[in-house]
Amino acid sequence: MTATLDRAAAAAVDERPIPSSTATRRRWIGFAAVLAAMIMDILDSTIVNVAAPSIQRDLHTSPSALEWVAAAYTLAIAVGLLTGGRLGDRYGRKRMLLVGLSGFMIGSAACAFAWSPSSLIAARVVQGLAAALLTPQTFGLIRDIFPPDQIGKAFAAFGPVIGLSTVAGPVVAGLLIDADPFGTGWRSLFLINLPLGAFALAVGARVLPAGGGRRTVRLDAVGTALMAAVSLLIVFPLVDGRAQGWPAWIFAVLASAAPLLAVFVVHQRRRVRRGATPLVEFSVLAKRSYVSGVAFTLVFFGSIVGFGLTVGLFLQLGLGFSPLKAGLYTAALAVGAFFGSGVGAWATTNVGRPILHVGLAIMAAGTTTLLVSVHAAGANPGAAALLPGLGIYGLGMGMIFVPLFSIITGEIEDHEVGSASGLLEALQQLGASLGVAVLATLFFSRFAPERGGPVAAAAAGRHVGAIEATLSVSLVLLAVAFAVGWLLPRRARSGF
Repeated sequence: MTATLDRAAAAAVDERPIPSSTATRRRWIGFAAVLAAMIMDILDSTIVNVAAPSIQRDLHTSPSALEWVAAAYTLAIAVGLLTGGRLGDRYGRKRMLLVGLSGFMIGSAACAFAWSPSSLIAARVVQGLAAALLTPQTFGLIRDIFPPDQIGKAFAAFGPVIGLSTVAGPVVAGLLIDADPFGTGWRSLFLINLPLGAFALAVGARVLPAGGGRRTVRLDAVGTALMAAVSLLIVFPLVDGRAQGWPAWIFAVLASAAPLLAVFVVHQRRRVRRGATPLVEFSVLAKRSYVSGVAFTLVFFGSIVGFGLTVGLFLQLGLGFSPLKAGLYTAALAVGAFFGSGVGAWATTNVGRPILHVGLAIMAAGTTTLLVSVHAAGANPGAAALLPGLGIYGLGMGMIFVPLFSIITGEIEDHEVGSASGLLEALQQLGASLGVAVLATLFFSRFAPERGGPVAAAAAGRHVGAIEATLSVSLVLLAVAFAVGWLLPRRARSGF
């Protein structure tokens, strides 16, 4: 009886109204935990651009294995995102965020202690799957944390923090590698996730609102496995084909993705007939504007991610920049994107589709500026040759980031939005993997570090030809995106 009375008294205490100042403080502390989780993902999606040469020297990594260090992360996210959001719906956003954070910390520790290229690639897959689990929960949790009259303030703070993190990422990466704390070098980029993750995990467990989820939400493990296989069959030949000498079996592997994709489609249609929720709502693929948006997403994100990685390789392997100096130079991309995103936010509803073409034209101008400047400067281009083109490219890129998904879903019905946006997020990551595979493979084929090593390749001036070829293909990809952009909806979706 006494124990029962004690529990009743405790419950009564718990049900007392929380003072508004305390509730507000708890909300912003919870918001900080969500931000920490997002910052971890942002940092790890860009650090390879700065860390790649250091990783290559330390682990004696081949060019194709180095590409996999970048591609494995984005490919794992692409596959995991198809299920990550549904896991949050089924088991609760808070629970899945905490599970994702735990997995991300485990993956980060495994990256930091990797002893070989294969172990690092496997750890990056763990990181990517964990990021795919935690990322879909963040926006829903922000809406759960704040009442309607405060959500605007939260998202107003969210944008600049994420933007500044993107700007600071390459610089922080360069600083850490150059500082070499306790002799950790590039490994410190992964170790820094541990205190960040511990903060988000401890605070999130204490203050984030718990949601029970809906156990009626059904998962599709078979569909996810099929899409994982299709994605791997596409990316693997592009990454490893050069190292293997492009034998016939490489092309056979690439071709085998098509029938497996057909099996995925059949499987999804059977789920629909059984009344189960498919991974992809096929009704959205009947809309020309959305299918065009899928193509635009693959090409655009492939272009920018491949561009960022190859520029980082050029600066360090070709020009001999230190990680810090390379990080400072590539930060010009993020600074330009930071300012461009402000224009993009305004243009989403005020301009619509034309802002995509404006942004692509500016990106092409930046790429051309960089290409002409590097060609004119020769083997040792300086800041005057590199920074203007990088900054202009970033400006145009930022103009597209904010409005893109809102415009692509402009003609999507309300009940299709969840599936349409989830598929776009997954394809964004798949496009990033393809961009790494195509542009980095092209860069290494021209740079040819296996012929005497990176120093000999740079001394022979092959780095200039490598970056010129990469920039030329980037221009072609931008032209393809420009053409496809005319098929997108003219106006953005309101309230996306």
